Amino acid sequence: MSAMLRAALRRLPLPCRGGRPGPSAALRALGGAASARAGKENRSPSLGKDKADTVIIGGGCVGVSLAYHLAKAGLQDVVLLEKSELTAGSTWHAAGLTTYFHPGINLKKIHAYSIKLYEKLEEETGQAVGFHQPGSIRIASTPTRVDEFKYQMTRAGWHPTEQYLITPEKVQELFPLLNMDKVLAGLYNPGDGHIDPYSLTMALAAGARKYGAQLNYPVQVTNLNSRSDGTWEVETPLGVIQAKRIVNTAGFWAHEIGKMIGLQHPVIPVHHQYVVTSTVPEVKALKTELPVIRDLEGSYYLRQERDGLLFGPYESQEKMKLQDSWVTNGVPPGFGKELFESDLDRIMEYVEAAMEMVPVLKKANIINTVSGPITYSPDILPMVGPHQGVRNYWVAIGFGYGIIHAGGIGKYLSDWILEGEPPFDLIELDPNRYGKWTTTEYTAAKARESYGFNNIIIYPKEERFAGRPTERTSGLYDLLKTKCSMGFHAGWEQPHWFYKPGDETGYKPSFRRTNWFDPVGREYKQVMERVGVIDLSPFGKFKVKGTDSVKLLDHLFANVVPKVGSTNISHMLTPKGKVYAELTVSQLYPGEFMLVTGSGSELHDLRWIEEEVVRGGYKVEIENMTDEMGVLGVAGPYARQVLQRLTAEDLSDGSFKFLQSRHLKLSDIAVTAIRISYTGELGWELYHRKEDSVALYNAIMDAGQKEGIDNFGTYALNALRLEKGFRAWGAEMNCDTNPLEAGLEYFVKLNKPADFIGKKMLKQIKEKGLKRRLVYLTLETDDVDPEGNESVWHNGKVIGNTTSGSFSYSAKQSLAFAYVPTELSKVGQKLEVELLGKNYSATIIQEPLVLTEPTRTRLQRKGQSPKI
Repeated sequence: MSAMLRAALRRLPLPCRGGRPGPSAALRALGGAASARAGKENRSPSLGKDKADTVIIGGGCVGVSLAYHLAKAGLQDVVLLEKSELTAGSTWHAAGLTTYFHPGINLKKIHAYSIKLYEKLEEETGQAVGFHQPGSIRIASTPTRVDEFKYQMTRAGWHPTEQYLITPEKVQELFPLLNMDKVLAGLYNPGDGHIDPYSLTMALAAGARKYGAQLNYPVQVTNLNSRSDGTWEVETPLGVIQAKRIVNTAGFWAHEIGKMIGLQHPVIPVHHQYVVTSTVPEVKALKTELPVIRDLEGSYYLRQERDGLLFGPYESQEKMKLQDSWVTNGVPPGFGKELFESDLDRIMEYVEAAMEMVPVLKKANIINTVSGPITYSPDILPMVGPHQGVRNYWVAIGFGYGIIHAGGIGKYLSDWILEGEPPFDLIELDPNRYGKWTTTEYTAAKARESYGFNNIIIYPKEERFAGRPTERTSGLYDLLKTKCSMGFHAGWEQPHWFYKPGDETGYKPSFRRTNWFDPVGREYKQVMERVGVIDLSPFGKFKVKGTDSVKLLDHLFANVVPKVGSTNISHMLTPKGKVYAELTVSQLYPGEFMLVTGSGSELHDLRWIEEEVVRGGYKVEIENMTDEMGVLGVAGPYARQVLQRLTAEDLSDGSFKFLQSRHLKLSDIAVTAIRISYTGELGWELYHRKEDSVALYNAIMDAGQKEGIDNFGTYALNALRLEKGFRAWGAEMNCDTNPLEAGLEYFVKLNKPADFIGKKMLKQIKEKGLKRRLVYLTLETDDVDPEGNESVWHNGKVIGNTTSGSFSYSAKQSLAFAYVPTELSKVGQKLEVELLGKNYSATIIQEPLVLTEPTRTRLQRKGQSPKI
């Protein structure tokens, strides 16, 4: 950058720290649709009522969107309280970008709803929103980035929104001001654009009032009191409101609201800066508005702002800045529409990158910089939904991209509140994905990483390492950490795959087979031919006991309640018959149960169970044993021989049957042993005190030397479970699927006497017939394997999607589950699966590819020859 430009940047009029910028600066920075400010403000000298169904705390775009959607859906007594004025906080200074694109899956629905809402909001409310839809282009300037775009295209193909992989020529046609020297491809979303955040919020507010919501400001919430009946007392300087539920939408004040009830929400304010130029002649001369571009290698976005340009960088984690003092000391009193002092040195290299990609910037006069707080969670995703452990307390906080999320999240939360279940799967936003292990130090480290990684390449099986390990490590972590590649699971470190001499170690992400491929095959063979040990400690583990324990579980689960000493696989369904959770249930003693779920579902499932306990008045005690209890899995044809050396208990097939549970001692260590294994092979899960993990592990490894015992990780476990046709919650089943289409009929007892949740709706679904089914596919691929969420094709059209996939080390080809229309679900049907821009032939086969050990044993007893 020239010394002259650098000096010019330093001479910019900057807003004072803690002071409100002048109107002209704010309007220039924000696009300033002054006409949008004509709506009447609703400033209340009093609360107007002392009772409400729902009190929303925070008047940014998310909170106002929720008020709008709840009121429009007919909910009476919706009250929003804002401490300053509507849009104060992150909303006010946002750049207002809107996009259909999201690298994940479920949030695509949120983005799509928001854009469709914003398109019609002005007509509905009479309030201008300043919505521009010139489209957007993500720029690929490396071959790996092109691979990422192909990866994202296959994940978008089974969604209704428009997205295209375009050539450099098309990129230049759409954005003629680009330097095309490095452009290899573009990812183009025609409906993308930007909206004026202030105008959007005012339009949502107008709609909320139109449908009966009451928006009160300035009214500060000073305290929250939970009553014994689950309702809340919301204290303000103007009086107290009693509410059935409260929703924290307080933006960067969310942490303070949480502290009022003893919660430490993992959110932290981040400094984000963007720059606005004056008129650029080349921009002014254009006949149509430029699409938004995102130069991913340059790590910035750029859009047209009137006849000039606006661009905002995401600095590296080493350069970006957190407002740590706010977490420690709270947001300064009175902070509302203030801005931070800009720090141009942090963004100079990104300014230079933008000038190289868009050369007209070199001649542009930069008239303003905006540096304001946006709120980050550790993983950059917001927290949305009810909070475990606190009745009728909901959150919609931690929005790094609140403008595009606001419309869809308002609708999503409104539906959940009114209907009693989430309208679709969005577990990645569950506030209960965090727990006590999410410390302030961890939050800061992850937020810094997430901000700095805003535009990095997103690979399958992505791992990020800041803030790790947390305090939530298993008893085996120190013993195994140098022997394997660890993965992060809800705060835990868990081995993904293990090293041997000659292996290329470490995390080597790729869209194709990479350094873990052959080692995972080795671990697969270890379990199939010998015996392997896996650390399963991250499982969520609950104990349930009490007078009504059997009655509760009979109501919660679609399967029957197992007898004492037995275990089964059970599913909790929503009232609409969707699969809310999958757990193993063991009755250890009469009326005392152990429930086990996946690591990422721990508090998600516990909250649902606790809610039903309160709703039904069940007399039970629930204890979360997740952190205190370790779990080792031992699996393979020699598993019985190895464990038998450590105990006097009879572990023979006749004495210790499949799906039985028993308390015993292994090498004098007390364990609860369940004969079950997600590998589908002969195996046990051994539940024990965390402090006994090392001793138990060493005893098992010593006992198995003759059989060649060794470790295996979760990658091999996934390959093994897919070959056995085992479903996974969050992939083959979730709140988007019912158990019948997922092929879970065996676990659903529609004829059991108990009226379990979802039973009525499931009967109706069965009577009407299914529109789609989960099928089992083999694929003819080369160096790439399915992961899940890829598009499935038939006769030139996308007709479904994969849910999970892996290489089959038995069949030596790729294997996947997929949802397809019922008429295309028969064994032998030929389909195609799109992987990295290429359609590979696929065939529906009879599942499973490999029979489970219990099935093979049963067939052998009958004199039949089972397939392996």
